[in-house]
Amino acid sequence: MADRYEGLDEEDIASLEDKPEETLKVESIIETFGAHLEPGAPIYRLRLSYSNETFLATYRGEMLKTGDKVVVPTRYGRDLAQIIGSAHCRSAEITLIERPASPEDLARVQRNQKDEAEAFRICKEKIEIHDLDMKLVSSHYLLEEPKILFFFTAENRVDFRDLVKDLVSIFKARIELRQIGVRDESRVVGGMGVCGRGYCCNTVSDKLKPVSIKMAKDQNLSLNSMKISGPCGRLLCCLAYEHVFYNEQRRLAPQEGFRINYEGTNWRVHEINAAAGKITLAADDGRILAMPFCRFSKTGDRWCII
Repeated sequence: MADRYEGLDEEDIASLEDKPEETLKVESIIETFGAHLEPGAPIYRLRLSYSNETFLATYRGEMLKTGDKVVVPTRYGRDLAQIIGSAHCRSAEITLIERPASPEDLARVQRNQKDEAEAFRICKEKIEIHDLDMKLVSSHYLLEEPKILFFFTAENRVDFRDLVKDLVSIFKARIELRQIGVRDESRVVGGMGVCGRGYCCNTVSDKLKPVSIKMAKDQNLSLNSMKISGPCGRLLCCLAYEHVFYNEQRRLAPQEGFRINYEGTNWRVHEINAAAGKITLAADDGRILAMPFCRFSKTGDRWCII
């Protein structure tokens, strides 16, 4: 284990962890009415296509199907969302779907998508003109309001008041600039992870959790920044997802270095492979023995092999 950390710069390792000032909690994007939810009312999970954020909603009309697109109020204004499945969680944050999307709504969204590409280009040019230290991530036109959202990342706070004035004069619409974190950028943009699958934050869950170096150590991973960090420059989200599993597995086994007597020989726990459920033992004479977790039993503070 010691050689895994040898020569590593502690500051470089710490830079992979989430910064305290970065908010990983997805802000509420809905107008809630959970207190008025009728018993037995169907609950759906919806996704906003432009940010990949998900939330719960219900509808007081006919049953809706997975894949249906609906008009729903959000914190930014009325917008289009897609039903990605049913839900059984009765949260306080549940919004009311106004209506299924009409053909006119879908046609407007397609027109907006073309305008969004142009808005993105113009905003990026204005950022360069004003020499602002910010990275534009995406742009979005609301469905039923003359309002454009621009999402960006920045290391520090940015004074973009002059930028907003320029954009308002060009688009003749309300402009809202939203600063997001680097993890949120990956969630919005999406991409392919080192595992060959889509980013977890984009395809698995939009509820981002802080990830620490301790999680990598608990999983016996090499502290190689290229292997344990994602394209966002932060630790891989999967470390947090798998951390509970590794903690539960380790409770079923003695710690590394623990000495145990088996068939008259003194063995030392050399390595624990939680994923495979195996423990490697090393004897003083150089012999190596691998056993499954189920062979180990604990009575009080003592471990034995059965």
